[in-house]
Amino acid sequence: MVILFRLLILLALAILVYSAIKYLFHPRRKLEQAHERKQFFFLDDEKNVRKNFLITYKGVMFEGEKYLGTTEHSFDIVSIYVWARRTDRLKGLNREDFTFIEEDIRTRYPQANIEWKSPIKEFLRSE
Repeated sequence: MVILFRLLILLALAILVYSAIKYLFHPRRKLEQAHERKQFFFLDDEKNVRKNFLITYKGVMFEGEKYLGTTEHSFDIVSIYVWARRTDRLKGLNREDFTFIEEDIRTRYPQANIEWKSPIKEFLRSE
């Protein structure tokens, strides 16, 4: 009976350690850390076309919606719509910041046409 109890405690400890390690290395946690520190981080599941990607940059969380289409040689992501989750945090960002984000998206999806949603779209069009 004592041996069974010790095995159960050892098993519970192993599950706790596994859960802690899984939590520490989860990409969503890294995104939240970068958001709090106002750093850049790109979270995306490139294999899942239906899942939106998240970008944090200078304390602003952006979300991008991917659309699959045809290119000359294959099916690929051809259209991406990007918006800020909280537009009140856009204060202080300039055109170079949005250009940086677009360039990073283009490195991952070179065939995609990137469109920004309001109010970023209006800001980028007014020159």
